[in-house]
Amino acid sequence: MSRPLRVVVLGSTGSIGRQTLMIAARFPERIQIVALAAHSNAELLAAQARTFKVSRVALSDPAAAEHTRSLLDGLNATIDRGPQAVVELAALESADIILNALVGAAGLRSSIAALSAGKRLALANKESLVVGGELVMRLAEDAEMLPVDSEHSAIYQCLVGERPRDVERIWLTASGGPFRGRTRDQLTDVTVKQALAHPRWTMGPKITIDSATLMNKGLETIEAHHLFGVPYDKIRIVVHPQSCIHSMVEFSDGSVKAHLGATDMRIPIQYAFSHPERWEAPLPPVDFTQIGHLDFEDPDYGAFPCLGLALEAGRTAGTMPAVMNAANEIAVAAFLRHRAAFLDIPRVIETVMERHNVESLQSVEQIEEIDGWARKVAEELL
Repeated sequence: MSRPLRVVVLGSTGSIGRQTLMIAARFPERIQIVALAAHSNAELLAAQARTFKVSRVALSDPAAAEHTRSLLDGLNATIDRGPQAVVELAALESADIILNALVGAAGLRSSIAALSAGKRLALANKESLVVGGELVMRLAEDAEMLPVDSEHSAIYQCLVGERPRDVERIWLTASGGPFRGRTRDQLTDVTVKQALAHPRWTMGPKITIDSATLMNKGLETIEAHHLFGVPYDKIRIVVHPQSCIHSMVEFSDGSVKAHLGATDMRIPIQYAFSHPERWEAPLPPVDFTQIGHLDFEDPDYGAFPCLGLALEAGRTAGTMPAVMNAANEIAVAAFLRHRAAFLDIPRVIETVMERHNVESLQSVEQIEEIDGWARKVAEELL
């Protein structure tokens, strides 16, 4: 490599962003962080900016941006504010790779900006494909996009060297979350603390709640549909509590490729940077003699209705996934703030979906208008 890869990290203060910077610190000769963006965590963003000596910083929250400016006094860095400033970093001329780890539908414009600018997009913002998959995939035809979700990175790697027409089925694995095995009645009074106690993965609060409701697996199914051009009836969700197999691809001759590894997001993040090469592992290898056994079971759609609602939205297509996603974001935020019960999440999503008149997907502006409508209705229901 003649020079380091120049990387912009959007969502640098979140779980994926922090782990990305751990990889950058491990490979300073291969990765140069040139810009960072976050929503409002001024203190952590300022510390990251100093550590990696970045020249550009953006915060979508204007007040936080001003606080960051005071914290970075003396550092020769440009500090911008507002959502548009974050989007502009996604098209930074000096960057090679944009790691989009923004949370929620707010990441869509950044994904579009990165692909439009011809950057390699390392995509950890699944909502970009959930709400705007058709728009994003059109742009991806002329640019490079690698998934960072562990499941989609696994599928991507299983497909390397294979012909798309030979894919018979994608097996999308799910841990089952902290409430695996519980009935719907047993989920009535679960607490935020219980829902955030994921048995396998360390993630941000929103995605952790999505994992507890199984909504995350529904979002990932929509994402897989767009990323790999596979119809929904060829994507099978299977609960695999050990989380050792990150996903599998079954081919027309009956062969199945499985991607196995540690439950650590640094592996798929690193692959999105190193592809088509593989760099030294960021953690000790898995000792398969210690795993003991691998279990598989069907998800419980009755106890976890969010999964079925997401799949319904994906199959309906058009603007329905954007409505489903917006309602989910509002309901999850309310649950995290103790304003709603755990089972209020699917109730709100289902009601908002029922009230929506589906349109064909036309533009980002249309998505944002419908997203706003769905959020308003969801708030009223709460």
